[in-house]
Amino acid sequence: MTVLLDTHAFLWWCEDDRALSRKARKAIAQEECQVSLASLWEIAVKVSLGKLTLPSSFDRYVPDQMSANGFSPLEIQFRHLARCAVLPSRHRDPFDRLLISQAIEEDLPLVSRDEIVERYGVRRIW
Repeated sequence: MTVLLDTHAFLWWCEDDRALSRKARKAIAQEECQVSLASLWEIAVKVSLGKLTLPSSFDRYVPDQMSANGFSPLEIQFRHLARCAVLPSRHRDPFDRLLISQAIEEDLPLVSRDEIVERYGVRRIW
């Protein structure tokens, strides 16, 4: 099975953060994992605004972690954006809306602590 990692799940896995649930940790360890370019964009934005500090520069840290963990990037396709345009307004965060759209369009479970994703019919692992 392939799973899509929410931004926080990716970061918490990379930093071995205890906030990552046992079930999420198991899924990441055992399944093929994809990280959306939307998540990487969100990380870049937060780093540039000073809201997130990484152990090394973004352009070094992210590729190193993707490679070391065997994660593959999930490109943003037009159909993902089109799905965003018709999603109900249950979630206002544009990054999360795109992740939800990708999970729906790719039929992937989302590793996320965010319970609201289930209201979109997305299978959540947490």
